[in-house]
Amino acid sequence: MPVISIAIQKGGSGKTTTALNLGAALSREGKKVLLIDADPQANLSQSLGIEDEPMFNLYSELKKEILQELGDLSKAIIHTPQGMDIIPSSIDLAIVELEMAGLMGREYLLTELLNPIVDDYDYVFIDCPHAISLLTVNALVASDFVMMPLPGEFLPLKGVYGFMRQFDIIRKKLNPRLELMGMVMTKFDERKSMNIGVRRQLEEKFDGKVFQTVIRTNIQLAKAQEAGTDIFSFDRSANGATDYRKLAGELIRRSFDLATV
Repeated sequence: MPVISIAIQKGGSGKTTTALNLGAALSREGKKVLLIDADPQANLSQSLGIEDEPMFNLYSELKKEILQELGDLSKAIIHTPQGMDIIPSSIDLAIVELEMAGLMGREYLLTELLNPIVDDYDYVFIDCPHAISLLTVNALVASDFVMMPLPGEFLPLKGVYGFMRQFDIIRKKLNPRLELMGMVMTKFDERKSMNIGVRRQLEEKFDGKVFQTVIRTNIQLAKAQEAGTDIFSFDRSANGATDYRKLAGELIRRSFDLATV
């Protein structure tokens, strides 16, 4: 089943919001979803109400692999009331790159941890840090696809181009199966010419790789995360719920099309 990194070289682009609510939408369609919080800030974990750092988390199992012990991500899985599973983050992920330094095969640690459990799920989403770090590299090496959320603004657009340069290197040298699932516009307002212009530029540069569904600006999305839940549990009539439901349907179709190519 597809492992999808949600990544872009720009903070505040909607990665965590997309991982949370796209996962929730797919779960409501009967799909079994695993979320992996690979960001030391732990925003995804907190958005699902996990305030205290669990004993078992992504870092605890990566650390075992670094020490050449046997890590087990199944120990870190938390079953959420929203119907999804999550492997939570840890603040200690901020130092994991130093601990990986000089370790042979360090780019494949997450792949090795995921292999025993990935087939238990229909979709696995990895919420990546906004920088191209070893954590992000590990996520991309473990993934089949990359999905890039971004607002329709100039700086996030530059983040796409910067990220794609790294994407090409990783695909060439570390993970030849990695493909671009597509870009999804977030915080979108069709009345803003900049939003329209950025989307047009993406469609011209990345033909067929821009999702038709856009995620409109919606304060309820932020309020849901503050409440520690997804938009469907918080306000299923909100625009954010409508948009992520549509995006889930488009993702299912796109996943099927890419799998049959």
